[in-house]
Amino acid sequence: MNIRRIHHVAYRCHDAKETVAFYQDVMDMDLVLAISEDHVPSTKAPDPYMHVFMDAGMGNVLAFFELPNSPPMGRDGNTPDWVQHIAFELGSMEELLEAKAKVESKGIEVIGPTNHHIFKSIYFFDPNGHRLELAVNIDRGNALERLHEVAPAMIEEWSVTKKAPQHAAFLHADEFEEL
Repeated sequence: MNIRRIHHVAYRCHDAKETVAFYQDVMDMDLVLAISEDHVPSTKAPDPYMHVFMDAGMGNVLAFFELPNSPPMGRDGNTPDWVQHIAFELGSMEELLEAKAKVESKGIEVIGPTNHHIFKSIYFFDPNGHRLELAVNIDRGNALERLHEVAPAMIEEWSVTKKAPQHAAFLHADEFEEL
């Protein structure tokens, strides 16, 4: 299998028009296309929908379905709201801080910047309750390579203990913080 890229990711929305307006106004994304059918193409089930596709940059597409005949949207009550999110990469800390100011100017609450040691990010919610993250890479040195090297051992240890392995503790070391 030779996967070239993610074609699109799709989420549900309350209102397609409101969702398109949010992603155009707040996230500076263009509407790529809209598809609407009375029957689901894959199952042929009678279920009208509006499917909108937003340009997330560099060939990435974020899509949404409005499903008027389905029960109201909900979220997985067993999963904390910080877990499921859509993360977008920005080019610099300056861009991240400008984005934070823009999002806050729309009356949207923003968390961060949060320091993840290899990137910094901010978090907020779209009108559908989807958590969004804007991130900028700040990796200094060879932290990403070191994390890549220890990833298999971390997963193995986690699978046995269900406790955070300490293979990446270097991220929190004083000398790393100063870089």
